[in-house]
Amino acid sequence: MADVYTYVDAQGNRVFTDQPRPGNAKRVPLATSNRMSANPTKAAPVIAAQKSEVKPPFHYDMLRVLVPEPDATIRSSAGEVIVSVTSEPGLQPGHRYRLLLDGQPTAEPGLSPVFALSNLDRGSHNLSVEILDEQGRTVERTANQPFHMLRISLAQKRQVKPCTLTDYGQRPECPLKDKPPEEKNPFLKFF
Repeated sequence: MADVYTYVDAQGNRVFTDQPRPGNAKRVPLATSNRMSANPTKAAPVIAAQKSEVKPPFHYDMLRVLVPEPDATIRSSAGEVIVSVTSEPGLQPGHRYRLLLDGQPTAEPGLSPVFALSNLDRGSHNLSVEILDEQGRTVERTANQPFHMLRISLAQKRQVKPCTLTDYGQRPECPLKDKPPEEKNPFLKFF
């Protein structure tokens, strides 16, 4: 801490400086100041301990979709598939799984690693799973994993089991509009 000096200049102004001036400069007595030393004291760790510690985000070693396997072909007339996922280590407290089908969430996040999907359109789809924390932020996410859904169409069912006259209007693949006209028997007109 430097000494402070004061004097009156030629214009009559009071000047304060840290340089002593020969002649009319007088040293200004200063009261002790409330200052901290540059070296940390024992109080510093107490202050640091009072601050809330910011935990680094949790990292999962592995997260993947087990079932269906990549590029699997699933045959289901109803378009149903069971999806199973796993993570290592297991799901942490407050974390939830969320399944994405073609980039869109399939349901609310939950604790179960098994998801049942139904009425999927035929064709190729992408699955991915993500783990969300308490605030809904994504902690981990898998890459998109493709699979293919095969659904038997009504035309394919008709090829496997052709429609008979009694099936029209009874089976979905045999609508009444497709029912062939009945043959007229020339002998029946006499009865």
